[in-house]
Amino acid sequence: MGKLAISGGSKVRERPFVSHAIIEEEERKRVNEVLDSGMLSGFIANAGEHFLGGKQVKEFETLAKDYFKTKFAVAVNSATAGLHAALGACGVGPGDEVIVTPYTMSASATAIIMMNAVPVFADVEEETFCLEPQKVKEKITPKTKAIVIVHLFGHAANMDAIMKIAEEHKLSVIEDCAQSPGAAYKGKLVGTIGDIGVFSLNQHKTITSGEGGFAITNDEKLGLKMQLIRNHGEVIVDNMEVENIDGIVGFNYRMTELEAAVSIGQFRRLDSLNDHRIKLAEYLTEKLSNFEGLILPKKSNVDKHVYFVYPIRFKEDVIGVDRNTFVNALKAEGIPFGAGYVRPIYLEPMYQRKTAYGINGCPFTCGYYGGEANYSKGICPVCERMHEKELMLTGVCKSPHTKEDIDDVVKAFEKVFQNIDELKSIEK
Repeated sequence: MGKLAISGGSKVRERPFVSHAIIEEEERKRVNEVLDSGMLSGFIANAGEHFLGGKQVKEFETLAKDYFKTKFAVAVNSATAGLHAALGACGVGPGDEVIVTPYTMSASATAIIMMNAVPVFADVEEETFCLEPQKVKEKITPKTKAIVIVHLFGHAANMDAIMKIAEEHKLSVIEDCAQSPGAAYKGKLVGTIGDIGVFSLNQHKTITSGEGGFAITNDEKLGLKMQLIRNHGEVIVDNMEVENIDGIVGFNYRMTELEAAVSIGQFRRLDSLNDHRIKLAEYLTEKLSNFEGLILPKKSNVDKHVYFVYPIRFKEDVIGVDRNTFVNALKAEGIPFGAGYVRPIYLEPMYQRKTAYGINGCPFTCGYYGGEANYSKGICPVCERMHEKELMLTGVCKSPHTKEDIDDVVKAFEKVFQNIDELKSIEK
């Protein structure tokens, strides 16, 4: 197939893969309706008709409630806001610990810091990249208040085991479903298994409004509390006769009518967008299955894996070059792949220096805490190995790409494998 592009040869693929969301007519029509109305936000920080937002926000929340069959859907301006509101609703506060994966977007843990609580990181499973239940159990202390589960890359975590641990220790469970809307675990949609599910509508997600998110729950108290945290609850609780005001320092986490208008059109296509991802991902798995040294994604805990990204575990000892060199060769051929995902969160400066608020190290040194958070390298060895040596990712399995686009990915793998000796010489 010719000389490797990384060595100056021709690329397998010259044209770029589509990276942005696909906007269709319903979104355009609804946005124009909002613009024509002049009502760009329907929220007012008062008890009454406008406490819950405008027409588009309410319609979007109804769509989400119907899809997930929950009593509450709370639209917010980001999934970070949704996580913050969820933690507040569950009563997380100063002195508490919350167990979370280190292999996720930073906000899954930062939202815990935002509640003046302390993140405790547990290691991940090799096959799913989600929290490993036994490692979660080992991290529980008398200070543990909740668990934040992340259904990473579109694959559900081992929720039976997690929920059993949570029940035994009376812990709240918040599901971070930013990468997995529509994924299912043993017949249940992710987000509906724990106490609260949080979803993202960020620009890069399966469905998007640019920014935005929402949270779902079947618990009336949790639903109301998230609504209060979303919309300046501290000045509303009196008129709404809310007795328990702990944690209701209201923020402006309100979704605009424009965001909701786009979200409605996007949400209506969620299942079809996921079905397309699944079709392309399963096709890619079939085509790559003959290459030794690649561990392809498995649906070990799920009824439905929605492949937000396509993860591969790379075995250097089998292939003979390191993961980063291999990924660079694929990228040179015009195929977008990432080496690793994110650096384990606890290795970021905020955790290494143990300081978030002010100069005194809060919440890690908070007088209410009194614990000793361990963020040293090596605490989550599986996660570190995935990031440093094994995991490689691509986001090409999505609309509007086709099997012909995936064929280019396969051709690039074939070319690199056929020229592996050349790649070894480059690595040296």
